[in-house]
Formats: sequence, C-alpha cells, structure tokens
Amino acid sequence: MTTPREQLLNSLRDAHAMEKQAETMLKGQAKRLEHYPELRARIEQHVEETRGQAELVSQCLEHLGESPSKIKDSGGSMLAMGQSLAGMVVDDEVLKGIIACYSFEHMEIASYRQLIAMAQAVGEPEVQRICEQILPEEEAMAAWLEQRMDGITEEFMMRLGMPPDARPGASRAEAKR
Repeated sequence: MTTPREQLLNSLRDAHAMEKQAETMLKGQAKRLEHYPELRARIEQHVEETRGQAELVSQCLEHLGESPSKIKDSGGSMLAMGQSLAGMVVDDEVLKGIIACYSFEHMEIASYRQLIAMAQAVGEPEVQRICEQILPEEEAMAAWLEQRMDGITEEFMMRLGMPPDARPGASRAEAKR
C-alpha cells in the first residue's frame, strides 16, 4: 500500500512530467502562430514560466531526496510531440490549440491544488510553498486564455472569410491555397 509520502512523491513526478509535456506542446504550437502575435507572445512567455515550474518541482523532489522520473518525463514529451504534429495537419489548429491549452492549464491548476493539500497532509511546508508559488502562474495563463478565447475565435472566423492573399500577414503559401 502506498504511503502518504510516496503518493506525494508520485504526484510530484507526475507534475514534473506534466510540465515537460506542456513545454513541448506550447513550443510546438507557438512556432505556428505567426498570424496571432499576441497569443504567440503569451504562449512563449508561458513556456519560460513552464521551464521554471519544472525546475521548482524538481527542487521539491530533491528536497525530499528524490528526482524526476525519466520515463514519465519522456512519455509526456513524446505525447506532446504527437499532439504538436497532429496540429500541423488541421486548418483550425489555433482553435484546437486554445482548447487544448485551456484544458491543460486547468489540469495543472487541479494538480497543484492537490499537491498543496498533499504537502500539507505530509508536513512538507517547503513543497507546499513552492506549489503555492506555481499555482498563480497557471491560473493567470488559464484566465488569459479565457479572456481572449472569443476574440481569437472571431479573428480566426474573419480570416476564413477573406481571400487568402488579403488576410493580414498572409504568407505566399496561404495566398496560393
């Protein structure tokens, strides 16, 4: 049977893998958002936050005498690469990407809330403090996406109604479609 401490460690390893997955997913998506500069900039900012979050979770594990799971980290990164590649073949990638990011942020929020409660239950105030430090960044990204989801969707729909060569920032490849 798993002890409370072991569960905290497992969940911290899961959180580290989750952050590695998020980093890979966000980097792949940001590369293809040339027509949505505000979204691209915010995602690139969150990639940096995500790297910092992974480092903080790693510090939690080190504090507890453990390390991240290479298997979980690799699995999360491979899954994110698959998601990123799948996005390349759909015309509405920006819409699917926002849904995926928004959903992922809420999964991260729930994960950090659980980690805070676990750390409290196990008597690990340093782990609790670090998770409480990460949580607002995830909440801010989710709120940012929620506030802009309608506008990005409207912009996407407007771009669909324009001839390819008249779309703001249209590339030559788009103009030929």
